[in-house]
Amino acid sequence: MVDSPDNAVCAGFDAWAKGLLGRCEGLLDAWVPADAPAGLGAAMRYAVLDGGKRLRPMLVWAACEAVQGQQAAADRAAVAVELIHAYSLVHDDLPCMDNDVLRRGKPTVHVAFGEAQAMLAGDAMQALAFEVLTPDAGIEPALQAQLCRLLARASGHAGMAGGQAIDLAAVGQPLDEQALKNMHRRKTGLLLQGSVLMGAACGHPTPQETQALSTYGDALGLAFQVVDDILDVTQDSATLGKTAGKDQEANKPTYVSVLGLGPSRRYAARLRDEALAALDGAPALKSQRLRDLAFKVVSRDN
Repeated sequence: MVDSPDNAVCAGFDAWAKGLLGRCEGLLDAWVPADAPAGLGAAMRYAVLDGGKRLRPMLVWAACEAVQGQQAAADRAAVAVELIHAYSLVHDDLPCMDNDVLRRGKPTVHVAFGEAQAMLAGDAMQALAFEVLTPDAGIEPALQAQLCRLLARASGHAGMAGGQAIDLAAVGQPLDEQALKNMHRRKTGLLLQGSVLMGAACGHPTPQETQALSTYGDALGLAFQVVDDILDVTQDSATLGKTAGKDQEANKPTYVSVLGLGPSRRYAARLRDEALAALDGAPALKSQRLRDLAFKVVSRDN
């Protein structure tokens, strides 16, 4: 946890976030099928429903609000990015990757349903994410294509999947701060930044506003991972909802192992301030919820 100034989060944020959590659950419940064959639907729903911070959908909605964009498009983008995030967690937890048994306070999907079903559930959620982004009507084809492109870039070889490949190769290997930043920017940061950019794409931001939102998302995405590394060594498994100390046990490089605990906390706070400063450069944005989320990301305890 990184300290934040008193009263940093605007009044009304908790009610806003609670409303969006309910909205997110309802949309996911509607989109993720219960009747997929041979138990696949049950595994998919187990993976994505009733758990998680829903930070990525909130970033989509907050960015859409900042540019006064289309709510219907933002809803689909929010569902899609959460499906991609859920699929990545299912695959990350597999024995061939991180081999974890606890996620969101319950057994991981491969523990509950078996490795093969977990692999298929992840595959199906990845495909469903892009199906959600391509409705037959209601969203302009150019916007559909832009949202798909943003999500694919954030989650593919140049983003999340590439970062996971670096992470697996880095076990037991010394990494300097720049190499660590590259790994985490890809593995975690780009999907968070992509969430912001997808929300922004639902409106018509100026080039200056798009750049400000991109810089905000980049800094926030990295701050999220720095805080994750801090929490891995300062919180217990019950608080985190996943196995604490896993990275240290697996001999993986983290910000805490490279920088130390105190410097990591200061770095997270500095990244938060960089995110906020980026928004200052585009004063026409209605950015209060994005600002609130920046404070929440670095002050969280799970």
